Amino acid sequence: MKIAFFSTQSYDKEYFTRYNTRHELVFFEAPLNETTVALATGCNAVCAFVNDKLNATVIQQLAGLGIQLIALRCAGYNNVDLNAAQTYQIKVARVPAYSPHAVAEHAVALILALNRKTHKAYNRVREGNFSLDKLIGFDLYGKTVGVIGTGKIGEVFCDIMKGFGCRVLAFDLVANKHLEAKGVEYLPLVTLLPQCDIISLHCPLTEQTRHLINTDTINLMKQGVMLINTSRGALIDTKATIHALKTGQIGYLGIDVYEQEEKLFFYNLSEEIIPDDDIMRLMSFPNVLVTSHQGFFTDEALTQIAQTTLLNIDDFESGKPLVNKVI
Repeated sequence: MKIAFFSTQSYDKEYFTRYNTRHELVFFEAPLNETTVALATGCNAVCAFVNDKLNATVIQQLAGLGIQLIALRCAGYNNVDLNAAQTYQIKVARVPAYSPHAVAEHAVALILALNRKTHKAYNRVREGNFSLDKLIGFDLYGKTVGVIGTGKIGEVFCDIMKGFGCRVLAFDLVANKHLEAKGVEYLPLVTLLPQCDIISLHCPLTEQTRHLINTDTINLMKQGVMLINTSRGALIDTKATIHALKTGQIGYLGIDVYEQEEKLFFYNLSEEIIPDDDIMRLMSFPNVLVTSHQGFFTDEALTQIAQTTLLNIDDFESGKPLVNKVI
């Protein structure tokens, strides 16, 4: 099959070329949207990432080009109009789990860096400033950590925080019995939020979870809470979060995702004026740490993404059941 890859980075080419044995891969740096969909002309499938826009118009155009498969090289599929894909009989497959450890460990890295102010200490020492002033952190041991979403990533994160000696509370629609056996306590969200020193988000983005973190839920949290998001940017109402940072209701914020990230993340904008006032305001706070959707970025995860995506394409071409199909 001939597959058009969109939103391609150098590492995508490296890993997919390494593990491809039978397909013709065409790589485009441009994201997939209404203005770039024609690049898929002559291909049988497209391979898309988190910020590609597969709305009804794009899917209709893909169908007109003869595209039969949308192979997502990510777990989330909130950027795909599934009803349109079904209407035009285009199959959608994804990578449901590529390395839960990668994302969970990155969430912990954000916690440790924010708490112990490692990023600030690094910059100070490089400038010859060996002062410890304003670098006070806190022991993670004994703290209460709230985990919203206990799928594969959330489960690994819970295990890690239990290893630090934290009390771990969780919220999910279905309780994980293995975690409960390890001492994780499931609570309603309104009961969980006021008890937590740290809250970490590990749930998918749906209509029900969009802006799960908003003015009302923030006001339920402890004063000075640490909030971590390595899941989906729109789980957090950015403007409400900025206000909470200004008042001190949120004491620390670590995000690897952002509501409007498709215009920013994965690009070098160091020589440009960034027009997004919200992200610039967030980066101006001394107690905010932003990384650009790198939680998945490990050798193990990139290998799994490439191998699973190519397997999905192989199975589709061979007429086998799509184990990782969305529709």
